Amino acid sequence: MKAIVTVIGKDRVGITASVCALLAQHNINILDISQTVLQEYFTMVMLVDTSACTASIGEMSDLLEQAGKEQSLSIRIQREDIFNAMHRI
Repeated sequence: MKAIVTVIGKDRVGITASVCALLAQHNINILDISQTVLQEYFTMVMLVDTSACTASIGEMSDLLEQAGKEQSLSIRIQREDIFNAMHRI
């Protein structure tokens, strides 16, 4: 299953590394990644493969949300099919 991970927050060193490390700990493979800095704000969107993940999507959502709080970031994961359904015109 594929999912979309979004990360938003004040830019600082190590954001990409910390998020990618957490995903790797749970066998989530990054398929595509886009990131940019808008003035002082960091934004990143990743397409990930969760088929080998060691946790459920709900558990990953909680883990990423908690990691985000600890780093003053908003980190979210959403299944690709739900993401697509929400953004279909």
